[in-house]
Amino acid sequence: MRNFLSDKVINIKPSGIRKFFDIVHEMQDAISLGVGEPDFDTPWFIRDEGIYSLERGKTFYTSNAGLKDLRTEISNYIKRTQGINYDPEKEIVVTVGGSEAIDIGLRAVINPDDEVIIPQPSYVSYEPCAVLADAKPVIINLKAENEFRLKPDELLNAITDRTKVLILPYPNNPTGAIMEKEDLEKIAKIVIEKDLLVISDEIYSALTYKDKHVSIAAIDGMQERTILINGFSKAYAMTGWRLGYACGPKEIIKQMTKIHQFAIMCAPTTSQYAAVEALKKGDEEVEKMRQSYNQRRRFLINAFKEMQLDCFEPYGAFYVFPCIKEFNMTSEEFATKLLMEEKVAVVPGTAFGDCGEGYLRISYAYSLDNLKMAIERIKHFVEKLRTKQS
Repeated sequence: MRNFLSDKVINIKPSGIRKFFDIVHEMQDAISLGVGEPDFDTPWFIRDEGIYSLERGKTFYTSNAGLKDLRTEISNYIKRTQGINYDPEKEIVVTVGGSEAIDIGLRAVINPDDEVIIPQPSYVSYEPCAVLADAKPVIINLKAENEFRLKPDELLNAITDRTKVLILPYPNNPTGAIMEKEDLEKIAKIVIEKDLLVISDEIYSALTYKDKHVSIAAIDGMQERTILINGFSKAYAMTGWRLGYACGPKEIIKQMTKIHQFAIMCAPTTSQYAAVEALKKGDEEVEKMRQSYNQRRRFLINAFKEMQLDCFEPYGAFYVFPCIKEFNMTSEEFATKLLMEEKVAVVPGTAFGDCGEGYLRISYAYSLDNLKMAIERIKHFVEKLRTKQS
């Protein structure tokens, strides 16, 4: 029998995030600091609306683009947080998480061999989705000395005649890096000059700790050349509800909705009703969670300083990205030994691109008590390694 599998799919590496957590589930007393999932329950008023929608029998398909009420609330949310106007009828599509929005956004705009610029370290889905859309990924290796921000010269050096899309992954997973308005204005100038499209993944936009998040779509001349992606998983602790959205030019959203229609039909109906309530009444709960994450962030940064482990200060998302190059071990070796010897699971930086070598992603979407226990174990592990080196 012939091989029925796609060479393109076979050649895509599996995600490097899950490997360690399959082990953790079988390991007694292990602490996992790897999965980017809030430890908060979805706020009750959001759950109640989901339950109420079921009680009312709201279990049918919605329109392909999503509930009109939800698209209206998304439009209102983007207006009040970013000052951008999107037509809920033509410029918004509701998706199965932000991940689907990334996938269909790329598929809607890519022709074979178009180039997609992907700054790394960054979310594991960008490069595979580009490959599946028949694009050529062009990687920019971000630098710790630049706080993992995308610099104009780095972008210019990556652009060719085939470049069509820039993926902008800020606030960043795994580094926690942000791009401020001044940074975005410099990038926007190049994007306009070179006639590029931006896919701006802003799933962590509500979780920033310095200044409020600014979308590149809010920069002059950029709304018409940006697909803004966001969702409910991180800010509203709704990971399992699987709900996201994309906003952008109506011509692009129309084609994204077509792909969504054939592949998905519509996002989960119960989740959509709950999300309407989240956007209407959720700002206070999001702020409480943001403050809690900020407390945990400050705790970890201080803990790494005390153990003299190099780590730049992140101002977004809920991750830190400490450097472990001093130990002359690969990220995977360090993470494996830490798990086996101290029962703490973290993610090797290489899961997010080759330039993540020498770093670890540690999530602080976990309770402060768990973080304190984990830090004691990491401190003990680091001390052992330094003793062996001396």
